[in-house]
Amino acid sequence: MRECGHLNPNANEMQQLCISLVPIFNHLKPEEMKEIVKTTRHAAYGRNQEIYGPGDHSDHLYIVHKGRVKIFRLSESGKEQLLRILEPGDFMGELALFSASTFDHFAVTMERTEICIMRRSELQSFLMKYPAISLKILEEFSRRLERTEILVSNLTSEDTEKRIAMYLLELLSKTEKQTITLPMSKKDIASYLGTTPETVSRKLAEFQQRGWLIQTAPKKIQIIDKLALMDL
Repeated sequence: MRECGHLNPNANEMQQLCISLVPIFNHLKPEEMKEIVKTTRHAAYGRNQEIYGPGDHSDHLYIVHKGRVKIFRLSESGKEQLLRILEPGDFMGELALFSASTFDHFAVTMERTEICIMRRSELQSFLMKYPAISLKILEEFSRRLERTEILVSNLTSEDTEKRIAMYLLELLSKTEKQTITLPMSKKDIASYLGTTPETVSRKLAEFQQRGWLIQTAPKKIQIIDKLALMDL
């Protein structure tokens, strides 16, 4: 595991809040969550700091308390393939649940980030003690598998315009409003969708010219015609 920034003097309170954010733990009783808190430690990272990389041992579970983390791989040519963005309440390093293997991807902070960290041995003990945690983890694995299958399908069978439209619709499905906020830079969006930042910018401009959306700010987009995007 990479060495990170200073430990917060209010780390115990931070860890309590951190655990309460995570769907795999927040269903537990307060006293049960407090038991888990005692086994975790809190760490702070700066922007663009690597938490772990390929070859590092996966013997910890990492929970995002504040900030954002991007998970990506590098191709042989050095091109970055974004896999997902983690926000508060999300976790990574789940391979620690099964065995002490090594990572095949990078986890890098996108901004100042606070992480709660739990050892594999302690996590496995809680799985035995509180079986409901295992069910919650399986639910999260199922969601990740579904998102991965959709991404792979889009990358292999859809054109770039369709991929961008589907990505906007995915963001729209997470809010009840008509305005969405891009959660990352156009460079990262391009990496995630298997295209270039220039293509993302050009297609968004084309969608606006067609009256399907309005870019109200660099990362703010108001969706005007959802059906047009769905029909691409």
